Amino acid sequence: MPLPWTRLREDLRAALENDPAALSRTEVLLTYPGVHALWIHRLAHALWTAGLHLPARLLSHLSRFLTGVELHPAARVGRRVFVDHGMGVVVGETAEIGDDVVLYHGVTLGGNSMRRTKRHPTIEDDVVLGANATLVGPITVGEGARVGAGAVVVDDVPPGTSVVGNPARPVDESSDDSADRTGSAADTDEVDADEAGGN
Repeated sequence: MPLPWTRLREDLRAALENDPAALSRTEVLLTYPGVHALWIHRLAHALWTAGLHLPARLLSHLSRFLTGVELHPAARVGRRVFVDHGMGVVVGETAEIGDDVVLYHGVTLGGNSMRRTKRHPTIEDDVVLGANATLVGPITVGEGARVGAGAVVVDDVPPGTSVVGNPARPVDESSDDSADRTGSAADTDEVDADEAGGN
């Protein structure tokens, strides 16, 4: 397991690499709520896994108040994850987020069951989730996939695939009109960070 200082440096570097508006490590350290939310989540997750559920929930509630990001303390979050802007991001209890994932503002990883079972999405490594994308249920978004801004995803997304629309579908199967409405390019194989809802 990496040392806390290693994780902190990784978080700062991830912000600098994924946000062209980031000017310095100091700026990210002091002013990036998505980064702060991840740091608080690590503490809350440690409390949760130690069986201290109420303190973990209270800490995550405080984080939501301070950052606008709601990460359930039981959710599993990988390394070098970057939450850009952060406001309105909601990550449910059984969600799993891999390494090197980017989430833009308003992303929801929601559940679709009232049973205590795996009911939230699994996001594999190197995925980009565009602004206001909604992913529901125990689906898997494969490694390297891109989810366009405003997409509603209720089915698995294969690795390396870009999806847009409501319901989400691969870019090459969507019409030009639907791609325009979601802010994604229908004539490319990839939804880049700007199209997904970045800066």
